[in-house]
Amino acid sequence: MRNQIIDDTTRDGAAASTTRLCWHIIASEYPPQIGGVSDYTRGVATALAAEGDEVHVWCPPYGEQERHAHGVTVHPELGGIRAQDLRRVSRQLDQFPGPKRILVQWVPHGYGCRSMNVGFCWWLRKRAAQRKDIVELMVHEPYLPFRLGALRQNFAAAVHRLMTILLLRAAHRVWLSIPAWESCLRPYALGRALPFHWLPIPSTIPVAKSPSRVAAVRCRLASENTVLIGHLGTYGWPITSMLEPVLSALAGDRQEQALLLMGRGSDIFREALVRANPSWAAWIHATGELGPEELSCHVAACDLLLQPYPDGVSSRRTSFMVGLSHGKPVVTTSGPLTENLWAASAAVPMAIGKTPQIVELTRRLRDDAQERMRFSAAARKLYEQQFKMTGVVRKLRSAAADVPAR
Repeated sequence: MRNQIIDDTTRDGAAASTTRLCWHIIASEYPPQIGGVSDYTRGVATALAAEGDEVHVWCPPYGEQERHAHGVTVHPELGGIRAQDLRRVSRQLDQFPGPKRILVQWVPHGYGCRSMNVGFCWWLRKRAAQRKDIVELMVHEPYLPFRLGALRQNFAAAVHRLMTILLLRAAHRVWLSIPAWESCLRPYALGRALPFHWLPIPSTIPVAKSPSRVAAVRCRLASENTVLIGHLGTYGWPITSMLEPVLSALAGDRQEQALLLMGRGSDIFREALVRANPSWAAWIHATGELGPEELSCHVAACDLLLQPYPDGVSSRRTSFMVGLSHGKPVVTTSGPLTENLWAASAAVPMAIGKTPQIVELTRRLRDDAQERMRFSAAARKLYEQQFKMTGVVRKLRSAAADVPAR
C-alpha cells in the first residue's frame, strides 16, 4: 500500500452510491460516551445514513443514549462484551437478513477484559465462518508493543497478537487509520491475501459558522496585535513533556503573544504550569472541556496551533485534524508514524521533534503573518480534498459494492 491517499472511486463505486446498503457497526464506545472512537463512529454512522443506507450501531450501554437519531439505530446491547452479551447480540443480529455487513471499530483496549478479550475476536471469527457475515475492520490501533522487563505488558502484547490473528481470519477487508499499521498487521494474516486500505480519520469537531462568537473569544483572550497560539489535547505526559520546554522558551520572548490550552485537562495543566512559573499566569489561558461548537469557536480564534507528538503527526491524531479542518497553520513534529503526505503537501510546518526546532518553527510562524496565511490556505485546501467525511463514506461504499450483503 502506498503511503498516500488514493481515490477509490470506481465504476462499481458509482453504482454503490445509488444502492441502499445495510451496515452493522460494532464499537466499544458511542455518544454520549466521550472518546475519539465514539465521535468517529457517530460521524461515520450518520454520514452513511445520510447517503440513504440502513445503519445499526452495536455498543455497550452508556448514559442516556439516543436509540434513533439522524437515521442511525443504536443497539446498546454489548454490555460488558462477555460471552452472554455476545450470544444476545448474535440472536438479535440473526433477525436481520444475512449475510450481514459488520464494520468493527477496532482498538484492543476498548473491548474489556483488560484489553485481552479473545472471546470477542473468536465470536467475530465464528460469525464470519458460520453465518458468512462480511466483516470489515477499521483499525484505530493494532496492539501493544513488547517491552524489555515489562512482564504484564508483554503478556498482554502476546494475547493481542493472538487476537489479531483471529480478527484477520474473520476479516474480508482491513481499513487502517494510518498506513504504518499495515506492516504491523500483515504478518498475522499468515499469508492470506487480505486487502488493506488507508482510511484517514477526519476531524470530529465540525467547523462552527459563528463569526461573532469567534470574535468574542478572540477579544476576551488577546488584544488586536497579540498572536494567539493554541494547543488542543488531553494533556497526557508524552505530549506535555514535549510541550513544556517549548513554552518555557517562548515565555522569555518579548513579542505580543498568548497561549490558549484547549480540551479536557487543559485547566489542570495550566494550574501546574502557573504554580511552577507564576509569571506565566498573564499569558496562558485554558478552557477545560468544551462542547463541539464552543471548541470550534476557540480553535477558530487562534492564529496558529502548536501540536507536537512523540511518534510524529499522523492522520489518526484527531487534535491535529481539528486544526487542519479549521484551516489553521499547525506547527507539529515528524516521526516514525508520519505519513509522506504531510511533507509532500507543503501544508504543514513540521519539526523533527527536537525542542529547538519546534521553538524556531513556532517563532517563525508567530512572527510572520504572511507565512501563517499561506499555511492556512494550504491546510484548508488539503483537508477539503483529502480528509472530509464524505470521502471516507465514498471509499467505504465503493469497496462494499464488490461484496453484496444485506
